[in-house]
Amino acid sequence: METTKRGGAAILKQAVTSLPFILLVAVAAGLGIGSVASAEVIAVVATIGDVLRQVIVFCVPLIIVGFIAPSIAKLGENVSRILGVALLAAYLSTLGAALLSMVAGFGIIPHLTLAGGAEALREVPSLEFPLDIPAIMPVTSALALALMLGLAAVWAKASRFTALLVEFQRMVLTIVVKIVIPILPFFIVCTFAGLAWEGTLTSQLPVFLVVIAIVLVGHFVWLGGLYGVAGAYSRTNPWEVLRHYGSAYLTAVGTMSSAATLGVALECAGQAKTLRRDMVSFGIPLFANIHLCGSVLTEVFFCMVVSQILYGALPGLPTMLLFCVLLGVFAIGAPGVPGGTVMASLGLVTGLLGFDGAGTALVLTVFALQDSFGTACNVTGDGALTLILTGYANRHEVADAMASADEAFFDGEVAEAAGAGRRGGGKPLLISQQALDRFGSRARSSSVPATIGETISREREHPWPRRRCRQR
Repeated sequence: METTKRGGAAILKQAVTSLPFILLVAVAAGLGIGSVASAEVIAVVATIGDVLRQVIVFCVPLIIVGFIAPSIAKLGENVSRILGVALLAAYLSTLGAALLSMVAGFGIIPHLTLAGGAEALREVPSLEFPLDIPAIMPVTSALALALMLGLAAVWAKASRFTALLVEFQRMVLTIVVKIVIPILPFFIVCTFAGLAWEGTLTSQLPVFLVVIAIVLVGHFVWLGGLYGVAGAYSRTNPWEVLRHYGSAYLTAVGTMSSAATLGVALECAGQAKTLRRDMVSFGIPLFANIHLCGSVLTEVFFCMVVSQILYGALPGLPTMLLFCVLLGVFAIGAPGVPGGTVMASLGLVTGLLGFDGAGTALVLTVFALQDSFGTACNVTGDGALTLILTGYANRHEVADAMASADEAFFDGEVAEAAGAGRRGGGKPLLISQQALDRFGSRARSSSVPATIGETISREREHPWPRRRCRQR
C-alpha cells in the first residue's frame, strides 16, 4: 500500500511539473488576468511580454547555428551509404508530412468557423517603456551560415572546429533549457492576457480542440501511408513492425521525449522479425534525433490556423511551400527538448510567415499542449524508416554488421574447440549451445574438422547443459 501511494505521488508530481500542465496554467492565468485587469495593468503586462519576446527572438539565430551546423559536421565524419539513405528518408518523410498538412490546411481551414482577428478588438495599451533587443543576424543569414560552417567543416576535415561546434551546441542547448523554456510560461501569460483583453481569443478556444483532433487524425493517416511505402519497398509485411510499437507509442505520449522513449523503441523494433538487427541498432537512435514527421505535420497545420484566426487569411501557397521545404531542414537539427521543433523554426514562423509576438505565443502554446502525441508519431514512424533501411540493405546486399560479428564469435569458438580436440586426442568436446545452434548448418562443411562436426551432430542429438567448461 505504501509503495502504491509513493508511486501515485510520483506520477502526480511528474504530471504537475510537466510542460503541458505548466502551459495550461499559464494560459488560464493569462485569460484570467486579461479578463479582469485594468488598462494600466495590461500596459505593464504587455511591456513584460515584449521584453520576453525579444529575448526569445534574440536566441533564434543562436539556435539555428548551434544545432544545424554541428549536426552537419558530425554526420560528415561518419558518412556512408546507409547514413545518406537514412538522412534522405527522414527528410522526405518530414517533407511529405508537412505537405500533407499544408494540403489539408488549405482544404479544411476555410470551412472551419474562424473569426478574423481584426473584428471588434480593443486596442492594447501602449508599452510603459520600449526596449529593443535586436537579433545578431536575420534568420535566413543564420541558416546560410549554419549550412556553410557545417559543410566547410566536413570538406576541410576540421576536427578541432567540429569539436568547437559541438561545444557551442551544448552551450546553446543550455540557453534553451535554462533561459528560453523557463521564461516561456511567463511569456504565455503576458500574451494571453493581451489576447483576452482584446476579447477575441475566448471565442476561439473550442476551435483549437477541433484542430487538435484533426491533427491527431493526420498523424494516423501519415503513419499508415509511411508504413505502406516501407512495406512495398522492403517487400515485407509492415504490420510485423507496427504491431510491436504500442508500448513505444504510449511511452512517448507519457514522456513527451524521443530520447526518453529510445530504450522502449529499441526493444519494440528488436521484436520485429522483418527488421535487421544492425539496421535497428543504427536507425532507431539516429531517427530519434532527425525524424520529426509528427511534430512538423502539427506545426504546419497550427501555423495556418493561427494565421487565419489572428490575421484573417491563410499564408500564400508559394510561402507555405517554401516554409515546408525549410522546416524539414530545421527539423533535422532541432534541439532534443519538448517543443524543440517549433523553437528551432521560430525564425521561419516570424520571418517567413510574418507572425508577431501574439501569433508566435499561440503557436508555441497549442503545439506544446499536444506535443506528446507529435512525439509518439515521430517515434512510431522511426520503425517504418528502419524497415526502409532494411529493404535497402537487402536489395543492395549490404553486409549485416551484426551477423558478421556473430560469425566471428562462432568461428572463434569452433577454432578453439578444434585446437582443444587435437590436444585432447580427438575426444568429444563441448562448445556453447549458441555456437552449436548457429554452426549446426555448417557442421558437415569441408572447412570444419571432422571431429568437431561429429561432436556438433552428437550434441544436437544428445544436448549437454548450455554452459560447461571445455576439456583441455
